[in-house]
Amino acid sequence: MALPPILQNLRIPVVGSPLFIISNPDLVIAQCKAGIVGSFPALNAREKDGHSLDEWLKRITEELDRHNQANPDTPAAPFAVNQIVHRSNSRLERDLEICHKWKVPIWITSLGARVEVNDAAHDCGGITLHDIINNRFAHKAIEKGADGLIAVAAGAGGHAGSQSPLALISEIREWFDGPLLLSGAIANGRSILAAQAMGADLAYIGSPFIATEEANAVPDYKQMIADHGAEDIVYSSLFTGVWGNYLKPSIARAGMDPDNLPEADPSTMNFGENREKPKSWKEIWGSGQGIGAIKKVQPAGQLVDTLAAQYADAKAEMRKIIDG
Repeated sequence: MALPPILQNLRIPVVGSPLFIISNPDLVIAQCKAGIVGSFPALNAREKDGHSLDEWLKRITEELDRHNQANPDTPAAPFAVNQIVHRSNSRLERDLEICHKWKVPIWITSLGARVEVNDAAHDCGGITLHDIINNRFAHKAIEKGADGLIAVAAGAGGHAGSQSPLALISEIREWFDGPLLLSGAIANGRSILAAQAMGADLAYIGSPFIATEEANAVPDYKQMIADHGAEDIVYSSLFTGVWGNYLKPSIARAGMDPDNLPEADPSTMNFGENREKPKSWKEIWGSGQGIGAIKKVQPAGQLVDTLAAQYADAKAEMRKIIDG
C-alpha cells in the first residue's frame, strides 16, 4: 500500500517524534525545513508558562508557508501534533478544536485510541498515526479509525515497549499494509534503512533531537545525551506509571539507585494541566538506547544533514551487497 501523499517526498523517511517538554516551534520548524516531519505534543504549549497552542500552530503554519513560497523547489516537510488521549488530559477536547482550526496535517495519538480524535483529524483533511507497543493495541487503533501505526519497540526513548522491533514489525505486517513507522534506538542513517528493511515505511526518531540547539532542554541534558550510550539507559515505570527509558546518570544525580527502582501503578498516570512531578524527579531525563551515535550538540538541520548522508551511504553499501 502506497504511503498517503502527506508522507511522500520527504528528504529522508523520518518523522521527528514529539518530545514531552522538549519539542517546541523552533525545533519543529527546523526539522520541517530540513526535510523531515517535525512534531510536538499539544500539551507542551502550557498556558501557565506563557504559551498557547493556537499561537504555536499559527507561527509554525505561517513560517512554513513563507519558507515554501521562497523555496518552491525544496518545500518544507509537513508537521504533526501529538495528542495524549488519556482520561487525565482535561485539555483534549479544546486542543482538538484548535488543531482542527489550523488544519494540522498529521495527528499523532498516544495512550489511548478514540474514534472522535480520528474523526476530527479526517474532517480537516489530516491523517492519524497511533503509537502502540504490541500487536493487540495495533489492532485496536486501526479498528477505531487510525490511518497508520507507530511501533514503539524496545530501546525507544520515553514511554517504550519491551518487544524486539523485528518481532513487532513482523507481526503487524502479517495483517496491516498501511503506513507503519518504527521507533526504538534509531539514531543514524544505517538504522533508518534497517527499519525499512524490516518492513516499516518510516523511522521515528526522538532522542538525537534532544541534543540540538533548538530543543527546549537544559544544556546538561543535551550534553548527557551526547556523552552517554545504551548501557546508560534504565527501563522503569516509576516516574509516570508507564514503562519508559531514562538516563541513569540523571536518576543517580537525583539521589536514587537506578539499578533498584520500585515499580509504579499505571493508575498514577496524570497528564492534567496542573500535573507536577515530585521535586526529586524534576531532572529525571528520558532517552532511548540509540544515543551512542550522538557525539555533540548541534543544530537540528545539521543533524538531519548527517542522517541524510548516512542513509545515502547505507543504501549504496546495501546495493553492492544485493548485486553481489
